Amino acid sequence: MIIPGLVSVTFREKKPEEIIALCVQNSLCGVEWGENSHIMPGDPEGAAALRKKTLDAGLKVVAYGSYYRLCTGMDFEPTLVSAKALGAPVIRVWAGNIPSEEADEDYRSNAAGEAALIAGQAEKEGIKIAFEWHKNTLTDTNESAVDLLKHANHPNLYCLWQPTAALNMEQRCEGIRLLGDRLLNLHTYYWPDGKREEFAPGKGEWKQYLSYVPKDRDRYALLEFVKDNTVEQLEKDAKALIELLTEEGVYRHG
Repeated sequence: MIIPGLVSVTFREKKPEEIIALCVQNSLCGVEWGENSHIMPGDPEGAAALRKKTLDAGLKVVAYGSYYRLCTGMDFEPTLVSAKALGAPVIRVWAGNIPSEEADEDYRSNAAGEAALIAGQAEKEGIKIAFEWHKNTLTDTNESAVDLLKHANHPNLYCLWQPTAALNMEQRCEGIRLLGDRLLNLHTYYWPDGKREEFAPGKGEWKQYLSYVPKDRDRYALLEFVKDNTVEQLEKDAKALIELLTEEGVYRHG
């Protein structure tokens, strides 16, 4: 199953209660809660309260979208504390803060070592670590991302995936294929020519992406970056996403 949900930082300015209401109203089943915007690192009480509100609404906590970055000297413990209290099965982290083409051997080695370290810490709490698939990090190309996973060599390391603008269609699909069972959730949007558009015209493109997603586990397709940041656009995009997942036979609404 590929289950529809929402990345909460799509609406950074809205309160968590508003995010929950939007998900329920639009038949979205889960939330990736964003660090700083909706839950702070090192705040287990706030995280536990948000977990309860999410579950009470019939939604799933899909992930904790942290802004922890490798190779920056950040302390991972506050992020882990909040993620645990939130009941997040996954923590999203960032693979450094420079483009892969600028990373030398030492940087890559340090990133891999740190990734393995936090993966082990999270594993003890039953939480997976997943890299954001993003420009200006070590996951900005397929080859660099796979190389990072290989050299970190930890079974608790995964990747999220999104259609990076710098890669062409063939490269994007190849990235999904290369990740295989290391792929977790999908950050779902349509950005032709690098700008936000409504999701419906992108259904054909996303149909291709979905065909490469392994069927080894349930995953979430999490809406992010709606055009003009409006609630009205979210309603349209949620409807289009649910239609697509249903048409492709990977989701059964209700």
